[in-house]
Amino acid sequence: MDTTQDPRPLYRLALDQLEKLIAEAGPEHLDRPTPCTEYDLRALLGHVVGGIHRLAHTGEGGLCTDVAAATGGVADDGWPAALGRARARVSAAWAEDAKLDRPTSVPWGEVPGRDAVGGYVLETVVHSWDIARALGTGFPLDERLDERLGEAALAIALAALPAEPRGGDVPFGPVRPAPAGSDAYTRLAAHTGRAV
Repeated sequence: MDTTQDPRPLYRLALDQLEKLIAEAGPEHLDRPTPCTEYDLRALLGHVVGGIHRLAHTGEGGLCTDVAAATGGVADDGWPAALGRARARVSAAWAEDAKLDRPTSVPWGEVPGRDAVGGYVLETVVHSWDIARALGTGFPLDERLDERLGEAALAIALAALPAEPRGGDVPFGPVRPAPAGSDAYTRLAAHTGRAV
């Protein structure tokens, strides 16, 4: 999947996948740890939904720093609805083609809109892997996660995330080795510093 022209279709697919995972995340799952070690599942859902609102706000012409990095105050059974609201907002905010070339403020700097949306493809797909691992209730990852999205996000990560330095302004741990023959999600997780 090529994100150089228009990453919005890929982002919609990433949101479809995220939506299915969040629908599985019941209140009984929310205290579980995630591979994103600073977050339990509840906090990770807040971070992911908050990120969608941040991208929406930048599409509306605002600065990403105007919006909290995480959405709070969501009832334990309210995450599907919270995602639905964020998704409707981001879709409307980025509906106009001209915004893909407009300078856009994101946490990693000012970039063309297409690079901002592409960055959030990576964010959404990586955290979908985190959520799937936290849920981990008898479903193989290959049935939950779209391999094409994993390959696309891995390509973005390899192009945009240097192996060094990590930490500080680069909010990922050191690159970890992935076992030989690993699927795209495992390689993506390893590149973004997660234990695989």
